[in-house]
Amino acid sequence: MDNLQVSDVKVFVPTLDFDTSLNFYTALGWSVNWHHESLAEIELANIRLYLQKFYAKEWAENFMIYVDVTDANSWYEHVKHILMKDNFPNAKVQPPKEESYGAIVTYVWDPCGVLIHFAQTTIPIET
Repeated sequence: MDNLQVSDVKVFVPTLDFDTSLNFYTALGWSVNWHHESLAEIELANIRLYLQKFYAKEWAENFMIYVDVTDANSWYEHVKHILMKDNFPNAKVQPPKEESYGAIVTYVWDPCGVLIHFAQTTIPIET
C-alpha cells in the first residue's frame, strides 16, 4: 500500500522586486526561515510560504492570501504605520470592512499586487 501522508503544503507567492517584497513581509511580521537570491521561505503563525523571484502581472493581481486574525483593526493600524514609515511602492491598505460572510477584513496589497486578507471572524463557524 502507498504511503500518502503529507507533512506540509506551501504556496509560491510572486514578487515584482524580490528584495522589496521580502522586506515588506518581514515588516508585517513574517519571519524568514531561509532565503537565496530568488527564493525565500517566510513564516507567520507556523504557516510557511515561498516568496519567489518571479512575476506575472495577471497572476500576481489575482493571487490572495487569507490570514485569520483576532483583531482586523489592529492589523490595519499596524500596516498603515509600516506604509507611512517605510517605502514600499504600490503597497496599500484599506480600512477594515465588514463582509457579508461574517468577517471584518483589512485588505492589504503587497508591493506587486498580491492581496492579503487579514480577517477577523464575527460569526461562529459551524463544524
